[in-house]
Amino acid sequence: MAAPRKTAPRSPNTARKLLGRLSLPERTFVADALRTETVGGVLLLLAAVAALVWANIPALRHSYESVSDFHFGPGAIGLDLSVAHWAADGLLAVFFFVAGIELKRELVAGDLRDRRAAALPVVSALCGMAVPALVYTLTSLTGHGSLQGWAVPTATDIAFALAVLAVIGTSLPSALRAFLLTLAVVDDLFAILIIAVFFTDRIDFPALGGAVAALAVFWLLLRKGVRGWYVYVPLAVVIWALMYNSGVHATIAGVAMGLMLRCTTREGEQHSPGEHVEHLVRPLSAGLAVPLFALFSAGVSITGGALGDVFAKPETLGVVLGLVVGKTAGIFGGTWLTARFTHAELSEDLEWADIFAVASLAGIGFTVSLLMGELAFAGDTVLTDEVKAAVLVGSLIAALCATVLLKMRNARYRRLWENEERDEDRDGIPDIYEQDDPGYHLRMAKIYENKAAEHRRIAAEKADAARHGLQEVAGGASEEDGRPA
Repeated sequence: MAAPRKTAPRSPNTARKLLGRLSLPERTFVADALRTETVGGVLLLLAAVAALVWANIPALRHSYESVSDFHFGPGAIGLDLSVAHWAADGLLAVFFFVAGIELKRELVAGDLRDRRAAALPVVSALCGMAVPALVYTLTSLTGHGSLQGWAVPTATDIAFALAVLAVIGTSLPSALRAFLLTLAVVDDLFAILIIAVFFTDRIDFPALGGAVAALAVFWLLLRKGVRGWYVYVPLAVVIWALMYNSGVHATIAGVAMGLMLRCTTREGEQHSPGEHVEHLVRPLSAGLAVPLFALFSAGVSITGGALGDVFAKPETLGVVLGLVVGKTAGIFGGTWLTARFTHAELSEDLEWADIFAVASLAGIGFTVSLLMGELAFAGDTVLTDEVKAAVLVGSLIAALCATVLLKMRNARYRRLWENEERDEDRDGIPDIYEQDDPGYHLRMAKIYENKAAEHRRIAAEKADAARHGLQEVAGGASEEDGRPA
């Protein structure tokens, strides 16, 4: 594919940079968030592998099905659910709670606060969801398949994508990592809307009213400044249970509660309540909730025939093409359109090849795509498993393509990363953020003066040693006749 050419600025004052350097606070936040997501992504990868091994070894397959189908919970209130069901509706509510906090923070304190800056991730995410849905639809129509799974290839799994980055060892610049994270946050928002609108078959209005009332109490307690996990955790469980019984997918409760948290700081606060709660809950989400969901959702039968069927059936082929082709084309095209119509330039540190590589990485649609597959084909167990296999295959192909593309640029990424991390004055702030600070230049001048003094001392010692050596030779005698050498 030929890379689009950069849009020329109309004047020095109107050119705007896409994916430029992050501010220092934003860079710190992104680094902390991605560090946790990367660890969670590795655990997610291990859980997916464990599920596939557990479900495909003949001696263990029965135990996997038995554990997944084991029911427990209070049946009197409609919560006698299987382990797999608890993982999908219960544990993923924690994941979406964190997603709600991330979205709130981006809207009030992050990139999405500025409408011009928000245009890039929003347009890219929308195109990155619309194009895969279109690819799936066209593929299914061509093959006379079901259109129910159009939403399956629309989601990006940020944790799995970061796990791939960790495994291949690429030093992706912070601007691209932040773009990927913000893209995933917007992606999650639209995935939530899709789940709420398109996968709600029935509504129990008394239960829904109870959930709304409990959410109002949750919001009121937050506004009154009430603290204590012993207050909010039981209330959150009640909200989740009412939302589940209302017919609306229970994960919506997690999103709603996340959006209610305050994500701006007040006088005397180092971190907002939302950031504090996210810091506490994110490890639980990334390290436990999502890996357990993967363990009980990714265990599909993988045989030569099953893999062949992935490319033979219109529904499964549509999922694979949607993730691999649709995601890449949608995100790359959305980014290019944003640059084209906002008269913005790509940052001078990046090329369009970098955007294409990150777009291909976004084709990894593991967690939410598996959930979408379960919801879309809830009445057809065989097709559900086949669509899950398609998600695994498509995510794997996307990961391999992204690995090749990113590795081709890794030497440049490493240089950019080293430049971003350099801290020669050792004050804990990267030098690249201190170029306009006179104090930084004074510190560096002192460091260079000390280095110059040390080099002068070494040079003087070497010169003195050389002179001393010459004097010894000049005053010495030859070995043959005793005359000076």
